[in-house]
Amino acid sequence: GKTSTLRVLAGIIPLQSGRAACGGRVVSLLELGAGFSRDFSGRENIYLQGALYGLSKAELDRRLPQIVAFSELHNFIDVAVKAYSSGMLLRLGFSIAAHLDADVLLIDEVLAVGDEGFQRKCLRRISEQIATGATVVLVSHDPGAIERVCDRVVVLDAGKVQFDGPTAEGLLH
Repeated sequence: GKTSTLRVLAGIIPLQSGRAACGGRVVSLLELGAGFSRDFSGRENIYLQGALYGLSKAELDRRLPQIVAFSELHNFIDVAVKAYSSGMLLRLGFSIAAHLDADVLLIDEVLAVGDEGFQRKCLRRISEQIATGATVVLVSHDPGAIERVCDRVVVLDAGKVQFDGPTAEGLLH
């Protein structure tokens, strides 16, 4: 249900009943490599993803150095992503998503793939985005990650809210 909930919020799948909506620019990181063109290089995929989110080439030109630096893929940015490992896909996907100025950032369990250092870096970036006013919906089986990033937890059971409140209390549910 967690991934399906994020897909509904992202507008990927429709609800059978009820309603769900996100306002503003919604950026989702739901599956490794989702939305990437496998034959395009990392650089080309940055421009493709940015364009899909409505950014101009000039805006992407300005952000490209930050995205590449965050991803730590300098030596591979011009290689087709079909040659990337799952960790490299995570690095590229998260780096793009983290630099698109999202109002709402939907993140599924994908951070579990990266190495521990990159995971910490991602969690810091998520915290920075929250501090600037972004809403982050994070699905994770890592209670530590949730505690470090979230100040509120919503627990759903069969589509019904069972708890909505402070993180420490929510993790007990």
